[in-house]
Amino acid sequence: MDGTKGHGLRNVASHCSISDMDDYDISKLLEKPRLNIERQRSFDERSLSELTISLARGLDSYEPSYSPGARSGRSGFDTPASSARNSFEPHPMVADAWEALRRSLVYFRGQPVGTLAACDHASEEVLNYDQVFVRDFVPSALAFLINGEADIVKNFLLKTLLLQGWEKRVDRFKLGEGAMPASFKVLHDPDRKTDTIVADFGESAIGRVAPVDSGFWWIILLRAYTKATGDLSLAETPDCQKGMRLILALCLSEGFDTFPTLLCADGCSMIDRRMGIYGYPIEIQALFFMALRCALSMLKHDQEGKEFVERIMKRLHALSYHMRNYFWLDFQQLNDIYRYKTEEYSHTAVNKFNVIPDSIPDWVFDFMPTRGGYFIGNVSPARMDFRWFALGNCIAILSSLATPEQSAAIMDLIEARWEELVGEMPLKICYPAIESHEWRIVTGCDPKNTRWSYHNGGSWPVLLWLLTAASIKTGRPQIARRAIDLAETRLLKDTWPEYYDGKLGRFIGKQARKYQTWSVAGYLVAKMMLEDPSHLGMISLEEDRQMKHVIRRSHSWTV
Repeated sequence: MDGTKGHGLRNVASHCSISDMDDYDISKLLEKPRLNIERQRSFDERSLSELTISLARGLDSYEPSYSPGARSGRSGFDTPASSARNSFEPHPMVADAWEALRRSLVYFRGQPVGTLAACDHASEEVLNYDQVFVRDFVPSALAFLINGEADIVKNFLLKTLLLQGWEKRVDRFKLGEGAMPASFKVLHDPDRKTDTIVADFGESAIGRVAPVDSGFWWIILLRAYTKATGDLSLAETPDCQKGMRLILALCLSEGFDTFPTLLCADGCSMIDRRMGIYGYPIEIQALFFMALRCALSMLKHDQEGKEFVERIMKRLHALSYHMRNYFWLDFQQLNDIYRYKTEEYSHTAVNKFNVIPDSIPDWVFDFMPTRGGYFIGNVSPARMDFRWFALGNCIAILSSLATPEQSAAIMDLIEARWEELVGEMPLKICYPAIESHEWRIVTGCDPKNTRWSYHNGGSWPVLLWLLTAASIKTGRPQIARRAIDLAETRLLKDTWPEYYDGKLGRFIGKQARKYQTWSVAGYLVAKMMLEDPSHLGMISLEEDRQMKHVIRRSHSWTV
């Protein structure tokens, strides 16, 4: 990686307003006591004025208190507000989690700019776990935003925005101008008393693949910051507006594609090793959809922004139609595919991708409940990846890529297949694992992605926050409570592992780092969000009313 002198953070001001198109209404959440929750930030509350909450423990009021586990000193922040409320004591894990999260803070010229991927000092090989990853920082950022500590998130957004402007080369090939880094590292020189940032845009990654998801997470996090703080000025700055347009220009460019989905290489997202997700992986499509909707709410309607707004609207209509119809699988749709005819040549073809029914794996017939459904992993010509991927399906719910009926069906599936998808540690990154000959072909005999380990059916505690957010949005907080209770039996005792192995997630991963920061942050976000569901607004989008009448439900959908 090339070391380049870091730039200081700039003070920026606002000149225009952002249209507010995505207020989320969760007034219908559940049926127990209605609470008026006072927020300490200028978060837009117009659709959160009355919040109906059903939790395992009742809340009398929302009064943040101090966490005994927080460290003082260099951060310059207040001690974090604990998840404690008047009516009950916080779980002992909460203090330990905040302490671990603060230990992971990374500083550039005295200012916190992110969190390390892991603080496992017992590990002999550091590899790149001592860097700040864009995707890894998202749950950390949400934890700080919920706690009212927005400065670190603002610093991170501005620092990565500056890194976007660097020239990016892999060997002799120049990457697109809008590409965001996968990660960056701060190098401290105590003799010269200087700090330097070294960024990785994929040139040092496994397989040398650039991260497609980094830019999407950056846009999503910018919107979360805006919603949590009420501060419109950051997103309205010329630099942030340009940053969004550069990311959008990369993914909205015209080419040879006949689909509105994004064509991707293996290893371009959270699953950053060869795992057969090349093509049109659900994780990228769901993040793409969410980033487009977030950008739509923040782009200025000036001459440059208006052009992108029009392009976004067209793409959203096409993308939502495509995903809801062709990626969706439920019992009826599975039966339809099972009965498909092949080699159809006309505009009236039912089997539009020429999927051969004999290619349907045996496991999916037993896995699919009568009630329930999910977005499958991938759809491309003559290929459907029927695996279930957690992140893509949770983001589909939060972004409203999934219709309300589809969102409910995804949660039905999780409940019906709890042992397979959750087991003893939430949550399976994908299901099922690939093994034997298929594992050799798909992964290239990857020793890290053996069956039921790591990306190949491993259980990742970080996904707890996404499951919790999806559970709250669909009005099923009991699912989140059950998952959090499971995690609390092991995470602290096991010192916050990166992932767990085995069909049920019983064993600490064979190469899992301890004190994995996003395992810590994912737990904190899940805990705080369940106790105050109004925080969901920063990471959730209501279904677009303008698109409802245009996009029909999947022909296979039955209620």
